[in-house]
Amino acid sequence: MLRTPRIPLIDTLRGVALIAMASYHFTWDLEFFGYLEPGTATEGGWKIYARLIASSFLFLVGISLVLAHRPAIRWKPFGRRLGMVAAAAAVISIGTFIALPQEWIFFGILHAITVSSLIALAFLPLPPLMAALAAIGILIAFVIDGWVMPGVLRSSVFDPRALAWIGLAETPPRSNDFVPLFPWLSAVLAGVAVAGLLQRHGGFQRLQSWQQRPNILTRAGQHSLVFYLVHQPVLIGIVYLASLVAPPPAPDPIESYNRSCEASCTTGGNDAGLCQRFCACTGEKLVAQSLFEPMQRREIDPSTDQRVLDIAGQCTAVSMEKP
Repeated sequence: MLRTPRIPLIDTLRGVALIAMASYHFTWDLEFFGYLEPGTATEGGWKIYARLIASSFLFLVGISLVLAHRPAIRWKPFGRRLGMVAAAAAVISIGTFIALPQEWIFFGILHAITVSSLIALAFLPLPPLMAALAAIGILIAFVIDGWVMPGVLRSSVFDPRALAWIGLAETPPRSNDFVPLFPWLSAVLAGVAVAGLLQRHGGFQRLQSWQQRPNILTRAGQHSLVFYLVHQPVLIGIVYLASLVAPPPAPDPIESYNRSCEASCTTGGNDAGLCQRFCACTGEKLVAQSLFEPMQRREIDPSTDQRVLDIAGQCTAVSMEKP
């Protein structure tokens, strides 16, 4: 059986995913520069949007693996492409480590594509049902971990970055783009399963008939790696230039403190209501005792200053007393 030729519609779908990704990153950039409320791009509908975009990219990775390497793996093209993606992932890690050392990207979407592609190779010679069962099994396991028996799959052993990329950490390190192997491998395997079924039953031939000529989205999809590497510097540059002409409004320091405090508190596994009460209490007392501004300027260390520690202790007690 000959390898299925490139299908314009698949590239077009990848192009659509690229545009969606750029729109999300533009929202993140607007938040970063202060034009949008903190947390806008990482909460609610935008959080779901980001996960759908990541899922679509990984799903298309699985589709592309079948198109390019079934019935036989073409090792040279595979190695060349994998090396390019891995190199791009390294560039992203190094660049973000320099620019944002506290939240650098140690395992983002490109890292996930690199590792998932290697694992997915093992499923290419197998019946599509095997990839489907593996994808479903991973999803079920993480649904149980998230809803039925919270934390059953997780351990603090996996918290360091050297292991957090697997996806089993209790408290993953902070990162601006974290796409761990599990459960995201399931999206790649789902793509392998769907593509395998399409290939067996003539589905790709029908997809080829749906789009005969390439368009701008098709061409973007054919150069997705270049688009990925270039689009964020361009978008950041645009927002930066806009900030010089029309600067964003100055953030309310108390509101910023409350958001940061609540995020840190809930990340530690505490109840959201308790965190909200605790942060409001500490913020008020810090201002009342003229400690807030020196702490913001880092003139005092909240982890060692006894006055701040006393406030934290008082507010902890008060917050736990309230329903």
